[in-house]
Amino acid sequence: MSAQVQIIEKDGKPEYAVVPIELYRQLLTLAEDAEDLRAANAALRELENGADEAVPAEVAQRLLAGTEHPLRIWREHRGLTQEALAAQAGVGKSYLSQIEAGKKTGSARTLRTLAQILRVEMNDLLMPPAQD
Repeated sequence: MSAQVQIIEKDGKPEYAVVPIELYRQLLTLAEDAEDLRAANAALRELENGADEAVPAEVAQRLLAGTEHPLRIWREHRGLTQEALAAQAGVGKSYLSQIEAGKKTGSARTLRTLAQILRVEMNDLLMPPAQD
């Protein structure tokens, strides 16, 4: 686009550039695309160096549905039984079962330990708030 750009000077130095709105919109779109590309490249680097992992679509869909406790979903994704996870966390299987069933919330210490074992953030194990 051949555009008329007006340069406004202050003390003999360029201070502002006034551009047509369509050029401004194009520049804004290009800047947003560049930021998206930067974020995507950063995410790929995290995957490549093991700082993050790709979550299978099935796991993501189950988490987003909000109908199952995230603890159950992550436990099953990691291939652990309730008994195995409870033993690693140093808690009773029934306590873990009650957390997964939503009958108990689990202490902060327990959730932190479970999150470490499952290699997720503690917040990833919390049930989302109920939708009205």
